[in-house]
Parts: sequence; structure tokens; C-alpha cells
Amino acid sequence: MNPVLSITLLLTEGRCGAGLQVASPQKVTSLTACLEDQSLRLDCRHENTTTLPIQFQFSLTRDAKKHVLLGTIGVPEHTYRSRTNLTYRNTLKVLYLSGFSSRDEGLYACELHLPGQLHVSQKNISVLRDKLVKCRGACLLAQDASWLLLLLLSLPLLQAMDFVSL
Repeated sequence: MNPVLSITLLLTEGRCGAGLQVASPQKVTSLTACLEDQSLRLDCRHENTTTLPIQFQFSLTRDAKKHVLLGTIGVPEHTYRSRTNLTYRNTLKVLYLSGFSSRDEGLYACELHLPGQLHVSQKNISVLRDKLVKCRGACLLAQDASWLLLLLLSLPLLQAMDFVSL
């Protein structure tokens, strides 16, 4: 092989390797639905093994037509923009659809992908109003129980200072 060509290939490989960030596809691990007051709540849990921004989309398929509710992939339909609200953390995206009624029944989806990758991870859930369970507050406590741990660890200190008596 020509020495100039060899050096050029080495330099090219070094530059490309240093500039690329390899990321594994992100995976949706679960999608659950429940009724909170008069809002549908969709909890989309997923892996997050990258520092790259994760693109996502919540959608509803009804009467063989896909409706984008909210996200960074597609454009949300006008009829849902005023009814949706999103909260999220590192591995959880929660969509609220206010005024949920039987007109909103159908197949809901949560999909994720990283920019520049072809792989899309998606979970679906069929939602019928009369089959929905009410959301439980205990689920929120299980998601972030650090405050509970802090309280339990502080009890001896609070007892010693006579703030709490058991």
C-alpha cells in the first residue's frame, strides 16, 4: 500500500472516530394508562443511556387514522394542543389529556428515537373509558421516594431534639 495513502487513512479514521458519538437506541419499557380526575394519564417509561436529546411522540390511532397528540417528532393536531400537558424526567414522560371522553378512545402510542437513527422504539395501549382504572397516588411516591428516605433517616434526630415523639 502507498505510504501516503496509509497515513491519510489513519488521519481520516482518527478524526471520524473522535467526532462521532455512538449511542444505543433508546427503548420504551412500558406504557400505562389511568384516569386522573377527568384527564387521561399516559405514563411512558423508557431507558435513557445517552446524553443526546431523545425525540418522542404520543399519538392516538382511531378509525384507522393516526392523530399526533404531543411530541418533538410530529406536529400535534390543533384539536389536542389545548387539551394536552406533559411532565417528564430522565426516564419517564407523562402525558395528560384533559376532558377525556369516549370520543378519545383508541390505540395510544408512545414512541422514542434519537436524531439520526432509524430505530424507533414504541409501545401501544388500547384505552377504553369504561375499562380505565383510577390513578393511584402511591405510584407517584414510588417514582421518587428520596423524600421518604430523608424523613426516615431524620426521625432519630427529630426525636433527640423533642420535635417528634413516638
